Amino acid sequence: MVRANGAVSLRELARVVQTSEVTVRRDVRALEAEGLLDRRHGGAVLPGGFTRESGFPQKSHLATAEKTAIADLAAGLVEEGEAIVVGAGTTTQELARRLARVPGLTVVTNSLLVAQALAHANRVEVVMTGGTLRGSNYALVGSGAEQSLQGLRVSRAFLSGSGLTAERGLSTSNMLSASVDRALVQAAAEVVVLADHTKLGTDTMFQTVPTDVITRLVTDEPPPHDDRAATELQALADQGVQIAVAGTGASGNGSAGGDAAPARQQRRDVPLPGPRRGQVPGGPTLRTAAVLGDQTPGTDRARVADLRRR
Repeated sequence: MVRANGAVSLRELARVVQTSEVTVRRDVRALEAEGLLDRRHGGAVLPGGFTRESGFPQKSHLATAEKTAIADLAAGLVEEGEAIVVGAGTTTQELARRLARVPGLTVVTNSLLVAQALAHANRVEVVMTGGTLRGSNYALVGSGAEQSLQGLRVSRAFLSGSGLTAERGLSTSNMLSASVDRALVQAAAEVVVLADHTKLGTDTMFQTVPTDVITRLVTDEPPPHDDRAATELQALADQGVQIAVAGTGASGNGSAGGDAAPARQQRRDVPLPGPRRGQVPGGPTLRTAAVLGDQTPGTDRARVADLRRR
């Protein structure tokens, strides 16, 4: 499966071979020892190190249910008449499919896939950047893309990437993609990162969005025994990032386009331990995190700790 797709998640492997993730994790560890693949957080990829990046066909088959649930939840953040930017990626493509019905929306994007998903949305205006086409992810990159974003101002940027850590924030494996993503961030008042659990704790070569610039993370609930993802979520929350966790129980296989039933999910704002990094004392403080579940204020740390124990 890794040879065919370039990357695969442990959850998907367990489903295909009808066994537990514990068994799959053990077998993947053995295959890595033989040099046949590299383990990544929540999955495995072909050997290649930090600079390797899977192409669109490979990424589109990875964590599909999770991406669908994340897109369902993220779409609820967008209001009528809003102007936003949407970056390239398979998760942002899923989001775009759900934005087609938002009246008066203006979407600025460097992604051909995002533009295609919105091409027939009569009430949505799509503005594309210039640039050079990067075929591996159908995105426009380079100086042309960056220059077309100068002077632009929108309410939110929705971005994905190859990895997310509390230490470095969002990162990607390609320098040109990273540069355009940074230009997209500069155009937005708020930054929303869409990242499934397989990307949590993964660090790649080029930083795109530092942690203290990320307003909100929309992700899925890590599987049991995934200590790394739970720890990373807590570290991100400690730095002031709002965490919205989507359930995947009703999201299907993620292959449908915007008509799929929304995933079962709840969000509630709860206090965070302290102000965002770099805030001026006495200034406005962002102190909320959205988490999955029916909770009372002050229980977000306990929830993440419970995820870590499981």
